Amino acid sequence: MTIRRSHTADLGNIMLMYKSCVKGMLKNGITQWDNSYPNADIILADIKARTYYVAEKNGVIVGGINIDENQDPTYLAIDWEDKSNSFLVVHRLAVKEENWGDGIGKKLMLFVEEVAREENYSSIRLDTYSGNPKAMEFYLKLGYSELGTIDLKPNKKEYHCFEKLV
Repeated sequence: MTIRRSHTADLGNIMLMYKSCVKGMLKNGITQWDNSYPNADIILADIKARTYYVAEKNGVIVGGINIDENQDPTYLAIDWEDKSNSFLVVHRLAVKEENWGDGIGKKLMLFVEEVAREENYSSIRLDTYSGNPKAMEFYLKLGYSELGTIDLKPNKKEYHCFEKLV
């Protein structure tokens, strides 16, 4: 498996990966995402910003992640451990349903840690939907600390904020 920066030509295959992931989430009662989010406009903006990465297995996109310095304004209510304001934020981590359990999500998150260290960031921040216990367990196993909850628009659902110092 390889991880690389995405290109606009990848958009269709990235959206197929999200469609598979969302289908699996809905089957498991996780209503975090649907057909309207994440959408092609959001992913295309990530690609154009050069902040979106894909995981490929045998030439097929099986996972994706966006990493940048953009945090939702609600993050300001969290008492982050890292006070330096030198952080990366993880958005839209997803893996094709048929590849769940293959360690792709973990490899993408270890890639983020590597990027954070190489680019001298102090920490990584993210949020995950309260109705997705597997994701919360996943981040805790990777050494992230849960620091509080926020309500995100437009659905105003509760999300748990996580941080890892690097």
